[in-house]
Amino acid sequence: MKRIFFLILWPLLLAACSLQPPRPLIERSASPTAAALPAPTFRPASPKVPSSVVRQGGGYYKDDGPGDNPPENIDAIPDAVPRDEPLHRFANKAYSVFGKNYVPLNQRIHYKEAGIASWYGRKFHGQNTSSGEPYDMYGMTAAHPTLPIPSYVRVTNQHNGKSVILRVNDRGPFHADRVIDLSWTAAYKLGYLEQGSTQVELESILPGGAPVAQPIIRSASSDTTMAPLPEVHRAEGHFIQIGAFGNRDNAEALRAHMARELGALGDKLVIDAANGMFRVQLGPWADAVAAQQAGNQVRERLGMNVITVQR
Repeated sequence: MKRIFFLILWPLLLAACSLQPPRPLIERSASPTAAALPAPTFRPASPKVPSSVVRQGGGYYKDDGPGDNPPENIDAIPDAVPRDEPLHRFANKAYSVFGKNYVPLNQRIHYKEAGIASWYGRKFHGQNTSSGEPYDMYGMTAAHPTLPIPSYVRVTNQHNGKSVILRVNDRGPFHADRVIDLSWTAAYKLGYLEQGSTQVELESILPGGAPVAQPIIRSASSDTTMAPLPEVHRAEGHFIQIGAFGNRDNAEALRAHMARELGALGDKLVIDAANGMFRVQLGPWADAVAAQQAGNQVRERLGMNVITVQR
């Protein structure tokens, strides 16, 4: 009797097991950020990217890490090789950003400077630099407010002593406390990708045989502020003045740069052309109060004082 009962019960047990739902899968974000995830999420390193540049428990610095197709061996990318090149025709003209006027050097000289270096990555990859060359985050390049374009610098991380040689082909950074912006690869080699910035010393490198002018030594506290360029009042509306250039290409390069720095606010960037000047502006807003509120957002993001204008 017990044997007959077991034979009847066994098929029923098998059927009950087959009706149990499968265990749910846990989805993981493809590009996690520290703010979006309540607990650490681990992302395996790409076989092409050194594991040391992959962060666990969060995203890359400002979600600006390596692109989809990085080089096979980032450590093997060589430093820039200084060579004698003609200075760019337009990228070395005076310009103004956030009310500060910059006068780029018109010759290669012995130049030293100390301050904070940052880096920029895939958000700018492929965009035109101030030299007109596409930005390559895997190249050994840098952006500087006043060094000649092109020119060469040795940048040394003062925290670990690592150095790289870079070619300056872009303008920036335009954050209040930074002196130079490095490519993603250069920041990786200097060991400060995850921190986002570090204290550096930079020194110009002249091509062999080039004449050496008197050295210029500047610190991060050097003040290059002059009176803002005059405004042109034409169309109605309130604007935030970002920058002014004598060349349209430089204005376009700054607009592309700021569009990524400002996020959704960057959709309101325009270029106003008048009297031979190209002004990068943010707006318009219907009144001064709205423009000032937007200016406060810019100040919080970039740490720069802003100028509101009406035209």
